[in-house]
Amino acid sequence: MKRHLISAADLTRDDAVLILDTAEELGRLADRPIKKLPTLRGRTVVNLFFEDSTRTRISFEAAAKRLSADVINFSAKGSSVSKGESLKDTALTLEAMGADAVVIRHHDSGAPHRLATSGWIGGSVVNAGDGTHEHPTQALLDAFTLRRRLGAGAGHDLGGRRVTIVGDILHSRVARSNVHLLSTLGAEVTLVAPPTLVPVGVERWPCEVSYDLDAVLATSDAVMMLRVQRERMNAAYFPTEREYARRYGLDGTRMARMPEHALVMHPGPMNRGMEITADVADSPRCTAVEQVTNGVSTRMAVLYLLLGGAALGTEGPAGPTGRHTENAERDENAQPHAEENT
Repeated sequence: MKRHLISAADLTRDDAVLILDTAEELGRLADRPIKKLPTLRGRTVVNLFFEDSTRTRISFEAAAKRLSADVINFSAKGSSVSKGESLKDTALTLEAMGADAVVIRHHDSGAPHRLATSGWIGGSVVNAGDGTHEHPTQALLDAFTLRRRLGAGAGHDLGGRRVTIVGDILHSRVARSNVHLLSTLGAEVTLVAPPTLVPVGVERWPCEVSYDLDAVLATSDAVMMLRVQRERMNAAYFPTEREYARRYGLDGTRMARMPEHALVMHPGPMNRGMEITADVADSPRCTAVEQVTNGVSTRMAVLYLLLGGAALGTEGPAGPTGRHTENAERDENAQPHAEENT
């Protein structure tokens, strides 16, 4: 693993498979009475969020706490940032506090890269979403969900699988990260959107582009629906919401045209009735809630590997959940009140 995780494009196939395999091991903790490991005890992880977030922030917080790291949640609202403090001064403050990792979500594309390459902080930087650029851990949890649900075991990639990503590609950092990561893992990716919501230069992306959703459903192993991001739109990109739902929304009739094994995915939050109908969102084939669960395991794996957790393993590939879990259980039993607030 590299020192930072800024872009899904920075990951090789081996990097991605290592993260997914580690997440698989760590995911087994969810079934245990004690879900914590002492792996990152003494380390400090800062969640630096300049944008509102529920799923991602809580997911990273849960991941860090399950690895026994100390977590500091920093929100731009109510902080010195609202008084005009720059990203540099905020970063220098975090460095002075001894942050070992900074998980950053920022409204400006490129902010995590700037933070990682500026020399302002000495810890690892994890991109939790920057503008319309990328969201690499979302792509990793999506790949984790795909690999698990489509029957590919540890050590395997997604070679030969066909994934269709539908909706607001233009404003979606999730789409960009998924195109890079899924193609690295061997999947064939097709983007489906109105012409107005397809980015300029998409022909250089490692994917195909279609404007007809019905034409690709029958050959898709998974269909990932994207939210229409009205908050990022400054123009009329389609005539009406009803027209968009008719052409690019996934309803029960369209889902019936998909192969029986095919999945419906959504990074959330969902606009029910627009890009996805309620019956599809609540269908057993929809993995939206499962993706949230898998996000904790995947982000645990990222933090574990970036912060040197692999060096602590003594059980080979099972290191994260091997001998250290037993030690964690003994530690928890010896100090039953130590983690009662987590």
